[in-house]
Amino acid sequence: MTLAFEPVSLDKQHIYRERLKETRWEASDYSFVNLWGWSREYGLTWAWDDDLVWIRQAQPVSALWAPVGPWDRVDWPHRIRCHFPEKTTIIRVPEPLIHDWKAALGEGITVTAAEEHWDYLYSVKDLIELKGNRFHKKKNLLNQFLGKYDHAYVPLSPDLIEKALAMQEDWCVWRDCESEETLSSENRAIARVLAYWEDLADIFGGAILVDGEMAAFTVAERMNDETVLIHFEKGLTAFKGIYQAINQMFLAENSHLQRVNREQDMGEEGLRKSKKSYHPVDFVRKYTVTLA
Repeated sequence: MTLAFEPVSLDKQHIYRERLKETRWEASDYSFVNLWGWSREYGLTWAWDDDLVWIRQAQPVSALWAPVGPWDRVDWPHRIRCHFPEKTTIIRVPEPLIHDWKAALGEGITVTAAEEHWDYLYSVKDLIELKGNRFHKKKNLLNQFLGKYDHAYVPLSPDLIEKALAMQEDWCVWRDCESEETLSSENRAIARVLAYWEDLADIFGGAILVDGEMAAFTVAERMNDETVLIHFEKGLTAFKGIYQAINQMFLAENSHLQRVNREQDMGEEGLRKSKKSYHPVDFVRKYTVTLA
């Protein structure tokens, strides 16, 4: 039976999120906000398969992602035979699904770690307090920001979206986004998410205003009662310590949470160095799987 893929759509957001809740969801890739924001950049489509939702990307290369749904209630040998009569590769497969597939399919799968897709997990408490020598530079930059600028932290509410969009454009001019496809794609994804802010479930964020003008913003999503997922975090570096400030202030406003998922580094060395500098406590591990 051939899977029928269709564009990711807002009208199926809530039923998708119900499937997601049954998935033991921890991987940032499968959040609806992530799918919606990046759908045009990756050419994302989905196929509805009874209790599962399969996701496929068309760019930069065609690839199938893992399915969303109640993994532990699926007859995997039957489902795989129905949809994939030939050798198939699936990317971004979260670790819990690997265990299910190994139990159900045995030697019928080949698994390779895909560390560039691993999500970084941090302690919210650690990133609020910034205690000890390992956070000394972060705390110093935060204190410089606090002492130097007349600032206010505010929730990122609908009435601030236009300011966030304008700030993002300023950031892109500074970074010359047009000359780098990765930054251009991210800029379009941010604009898409902000444009549909009031239509997206469980999205929230924060912003820092300096002298009344937006200097930084965070776009985040509630994963569950313990974990927040940060999709985008942007700051104007003319304000020294701005990134340390928006990170610390946003989490301080959400100190009831325990963990923060700051997504993956996509194999970019600079991004990897930055994410490691905040001392992750764990990772959401993902793999590439070949089904025989």
